[in-house]
Amino acid sequence: MSWWQDHWFEFVLTFVAIHVAFLGIQGAAAYLILLERKLSAWMQDRIGPNRVGYAGLFQPLADGAKFLLKEDVIPGQANKFLYVFAPCISILTTFLAFSVVPFGPVNNAANKFHWIIAPGVDLGIVFIFAISSLAVYAVILGGWASNNKYSLLGSLRASAQVISYEIPLGMSVVGIAVLMGTMNLEKILIQQAEAGFWGWNIWYQPLAALIFFTAALAESNRLPFDLAECESELVGGFHTEYSAMKFAMFFLGEYCHVITVSFLTIILFFGGWHFPWIAEASSLPAADASFVGSLIGALPYVAVLLAKVGVVLVLIQMIRWTIPRFRFDQLMGLAWKGLIPMATVNVLMVMVVRQFEINWFWLFPISMAIFAAAGLVYTQGERKPAVAALAPAHGHH
Repeated sequence: MSWWQDHWFEFVLTFVAIHVAFLGIQGAAAYLILLERKLSAWMQDRIGPNRVGYAGLFQPLADGAKFLLKEDVIPGQANKFLYVFAPCISILTTFLAFSVVPFGPVNNAANKFHWIIAPGVDLGIVFIFAISSLAVYAVILGGWASNNKYSLLGSLRASAQVISYEIPLGMSVVGIAVLMGTMNLEKILIQQAEAGFWGWNIWYQPLAALIFFTAALAESNRLPFDLAECESELVGGFHTEYSAMKFAMFFLGEYCHVITVSFLTIILFFGGWHFPWIAEASSLPAADASFVGSLIGALPYVAVLLAKVGVVLVLIQMIRWTIPRFRFDQLMGLAWKGLIPMATVNVLMVMVVRQFEINWFWLFPISMAIFAAAGLVYTQGERKPAVAALAPAHGHH
């Protein structure tokens, strides 16, 4: 009983953190969809959604009501249990992965709001990748259980895509773990903040940041990597037979994954909540500050972190309406011929720098050199078949 009296407030704070994070993600996902529709309309010189509420601000509520009230259709030939269970896997894995992601300045002092659901997980990066990789089961099971050829083809594409891009995604973070000496997201963030603006990992690992961002887009099935559901070839891909709330759960899971990826990009490479003169590590709320004082003092840090994450989210949305979809062979070629070799060489260079205690800033030109060399090799390799293909034509003349 005494143990409960000592820890009940911690349980309440964890309960509140879970609801703040999950309700915040769901609300953000709803309005990110509206933002994406507005952004696409602006880029294509259209008006976009503007009928529901002022400037269309209530459109997400109308969409949610439509999903709830729509008839729940289950195809007669489908495996009903797996058909219903697949969207649950999608949303469960994405929410679970966010539990070790800090969404503010983490305060591990007793009886303080921690700004993270599960603090102190030393293998936080491994946990996120392990849980996120389970999301492919949702796509595969959903596609197979639908008993539809387009759904099955979409799920098979998704499985090949996710397995291929998990390798560069994981290897891009190995360099960060070697440099920082930890896989705990909270420690990686605070080390960058204490080192200041020039201590952000983007200055030492720009190539890893590019590889991480590209692989994460592919893992999220976002354009230009949405081969699992491309409309021009597979109708709707793995979710062709899904409608109403089950389709909404797939869609919500995809957007939650995008939000988690945006948080990770900022925390791993862009200093997290740190920003010069606005949110410094030296001005964090003191550990012995009152509960309300620490909460108010943390708000500027939360605002900076969310602003940075917002920039990444808008960038992802603009990429969707800018770069055309890859062919499937191009998608596989980019992973196996481009990203994985570059990530391997990058990790080797980081190990050399750490072993011989070379200044970390040398990693910036080394990353640029690896990227240039990979581009040169890849383009030269692409030209050879074209020349060979022309040779027989000249022979006939």
